Amino acid sequence: MAERGHILLAVTGWDPQPWQAALARHAPDRRVVLAPDGAQDPAIDYALVWNQQAGLLTHLPNLKAIFSLGAGVDHIFNDPELPEVPIARVVSPDLTERMSEYVAWQVLDHHRRGPAYRKQQEGCVWHEFLPQPAASEMTVGIMGLGELGRDAARKLRSLGFRVSGWSRRAQQIEGIDVYAGAEQMPDFLASAEIFVVLLPLTPETRGILNHGTFAAMTRREHLAAPVLINAGRGGLQVESDIVAALDMGLLSAASLDVFETEPLDAASPLWGHAKITVTPHAAAASSPDQLVGPIIAQIEAFERGARLDNLVDRRAGY
Repeated sequence: MAERGHILLAVTGWDPQPWQAALARHAPDRRVVLAPDGAQDPAIDYALVWNQQAGLLTHLPNLKAIFSLGAGVDHIFNDPELPEVPIARVVSPDLTERMSEYVAWQVLDHHRRGPAYRKQQEGCVWHEFLPQPAASEMTVGIMGLGELGRDAARKLRSLGFRVSGWSRRAQQIEGIDVYAGAEQMPDFLASAEIFVVLLPLTPETRGILNHGTFAAMTRREHLAAPVLINAGRGGLQVESDIVAALDMGLLSAASLDVFETEPLDAASPLWGHAKITVTPHAAAASSPDQLVGPIIAQIEAFERGARLDNLVDRRAGY
């Protein structure tokens, strides 16, 4: 039997060993390599990547598809010499569930005044009567209504929250007030008190979380100012504007899981800001086994003649 095409595992900043082990379990009949055998290695059919080295994939003559090992794909497009082959996003029920867990955790923490109670605990203060509106009186706005955003919206609805959403294209989601396009962004920003950001990073969305956006978040029925939760991409936010908005009262609090530069520098003012919760890009940290399984299933189906799922639109950038 002829040897099946190799899988290139190209990751930067991650330990490749857990991914190699998962690939060995899910694809024991395929050879996994960490680097091509020369720039024009003809044995490589597929590439599984996270922040791959620029130019690494450019000249592989038999490369059939690229698979992202994370929910985003902007790390792939950082390569200016990306070859013209299909790119597939990873969509895993485990990853989706973990992101929705993170969103629900942060929304509930701010809704139920977690930061304020932790501050009271530090000072040994017993004060019961902080405002506690019902979830049905609060609106959460979801920026980004892809797979992750839609699932988070459904989970928040099941907890009783009113939910609005914004996406580039118009869509209908039962029970969600959906706004679309730049022309409806002002109405969306006036619709909610807690904002969850799950947008992809594209040239159009880079830096979208800036002073102008925060100033347009005007709804303050139950909170002194809106809350920002960003679990999308670090490039979406202007961190100096977040700090300024918190200090000016345009925002009342922020939960940030992603950052302009990662790891977050120890000198960053975000670490010690009293109104900011920092988590280390851990919102949807799924296990390699949970992600590799669907990728190998896609490859097997593709080789039987099926179309790849979750393909990236190169023009849109996601």
